[in-house]
Amino acid sequence: MKKIYVISAIVLMIIGLFIWRLYYLQLSTDRYKLNAINTSIKQEIIFPNRGDILDRNGVLLVSNTYSYELNVIPALITEEFDTADFCEMAGIKVSDFHQRLLQIKEEKHYRGLSPYPLVKNISRENYARIQEQLYLYPSMSIVKRPERKYMVNTAGNILGYINEANEAYIKTDSTYYRPGDLVGISGVEKSYEKELRGVKGVKNYVADRLMKSVGPYKDGEYDQPAKSGKTITLTIDYELQQYAEKLLQNKRGAIVALDPKTGEILAMASAPTVDPNLYLNSVTRNEVLRDTISMPNYDRATQGTYPPGSTFKMITALAGLQMGTLHADSTGYVCKHGFRHGRMKIACHCGQYYRPISLRLAIAKSCNNYFSEAYRDIVQKYPNDYAKGMDEWKEIMSSFGLGVYLNNDLAVGSSGLIPSGNFYNNRYGEGKWNPLQMIFNGMGQGDITTTPLQMANFTAIIANKGSFYTPHIVKEIDGESQSDPRFTQIKKTLVDSRHFIPVIEGMEQVFTNGTARAYITKEFTQAGKTGTAQNPHGQDHSLFTLIAPVEDPKIVVAVIVENGYWGGRWAAPMSTLIAEKYLTDTIKRPHLETRMVNGSLEGEYRKQWIEYLKRKGWYVEPVKKDSLKTDNSEPKQIVKRN
Repeated sequence: MKKIYVISAIVLMIIGLFIWRLYYLQLSTDRYKLNAINTSIKQEIIFPNRGDILDRNGVLLVSNTYSYELNVIPALITEEFDTADFCEMAGIKVSDFHQRLLQIKEEKHYRGLSPYPLVKNISRENYARIQEQLYLYPSMSIVKRPERKYMVNTAGNILGYINEANEAYIKTDSTYYRPGDLVGISGVEKSYEKELRGVKGVKNYVADRLMKSVGPYKDGEYDQPAKSGKTITLTIDYELQQYAEKLLQNKRGAIVALDPKTGEILAMASAPTVDPNLYLNSVTRNEVLRDTISMPNYDRATQGTYPPGSTFKMITALAGLQMGTLHADSTGYVCKHGFRHGRMKIACHCGQYYRPISLRLAIAKSCNNYFSEAYRDIVQKYPNDYAKGMDEWKEIMSSFGLGVYLNNDLAVGSSGLIPSGNFYNNRYGEGKWNPLQMIFNGMGQGDITTTPLQMANFTAIIANKGSFYTPHIVKEIDGESQSDPRFTQIKKTLVDSRHFIPVIEGMEQVFTNGTARAYITKEFTQAGKTGTAQNPHGQDHSLFTLIAPVEDPKIVVAVIVENGYWGGRWAAPMSTLIAEKYLTDTIKRPHLETRMVNGSLEGEYRKQWIEYLKRKGWYVEPVKKDSLKTDNSEPKQIVKRN
């Protein structure tokens, strides 16, 4: 009997707790009361303005405009719904209406009572007409959506674009994103999505049984205003960015300019360039994305990996100096028209044949023999363990941000390649290789690849004599200076600062008596290095890195021009013009500027494309004279499968 009382008491206690909780949820707490009667509450989502994007000088690059969108709540489409009348009113086909409803219902996270986009980009005229008759269709609503408005027609690789979130994207933050939401897909729009998107607002309305709004719910007590996205100020100098893209027109390649004292990216041009306005239209956007010949959507500045060529020789020298295998004032390496070992020969055009050559002069004249021998000595520092010497060298390279991701705030990037001892153990077998098999690494060839951004960064490190700030693209967020520790904390390389002095002196001689002496100027001092990267797919690439002014570096520049023959032909003059534009705000060498702007490599790229097609088994008929263009577009050619 006592047992029955105990059980009854427990049951009554549970029932009492349940009743109390039910009372609390339904009567005492309006937050849950709102959910409980949601069938009689209509919610209108208020979309926030996306944050503006400015350049470092306050120039407005990206802002907002508006479009109207017709949304549908699928669960409210009943048998009584007059599809024909509605479609006539909305200006759409009945077949398109049914197809769109089917697409919505097939979505993975389909919710019948959630609004979905039905008709987008409604004109203002149609908006007024539809709005007048919308009360007849309670399952429909018109939403005012902010859309991007690009105030410029360049820098598409930096700014990026927005588009509808797909299912995978929505899944990353399903509490915020819904089908039809616009999100950053590339560029700054992507990497700073959370800062730019703002916070959605909501208005709650009481609805009758036909879901027509009859007034605000509880006088708007649970409404939430939309909060605009934050204003992003970039590190980019847009005028300099425009100039860099101008120099690269009719060419393929990249120009990156940094402030070495802060790591701020001043310009980051990738050619062919992209007008961000092309992203606003689905047709032109797809044309850009599907262009697999010139690949304008491929950011060569951050994604392109190239052999750095002779611009890498300074890094070889710095590693040798730090490892103790090279001495700045030593003249022990003698160039015999190049590097020779048995049947191996690497040609050289330094002109210092059969004479002792110092590090400074080797940099100025770009002596291949000097840096081949220097790299050989690095690898064989430990005669019985080449992998150990290789790994010590790789560790130094990593401290320069080479062979690793820079951990910056850019949407895309590549790590490049710096091989390790294990890399060659896997290729040749453990202990079955020697320094001669990778001797080209010392000259920035062989297995070495870097991005133009990495080249600019290691040039900044040289300018700073061993330290750097991680390159970044955002300067301020809502007027507050960049506070991310990734970009505010200084990094140190593994090379002592004293070793950078002879290297910088050698880079100065590049302009006074070396491979870039044609581009010296009285306006400011310069230190640089030419590079010619061998290209197995066609003509060699032209590269250059530059520091200016030498005594107080304010800018470093890295340039690559694909198939540009050699470093002094394209990359060197572009680099010095970029520095002149930034430091003096004018160009006093107009003849040089004209040659760079008007110069074109389109013929070289067309030739390379035809050779590629031929290797793939296609026949390309010669271009007729009357089909040649003067507007940079590709000439029409007939391509047939052999």
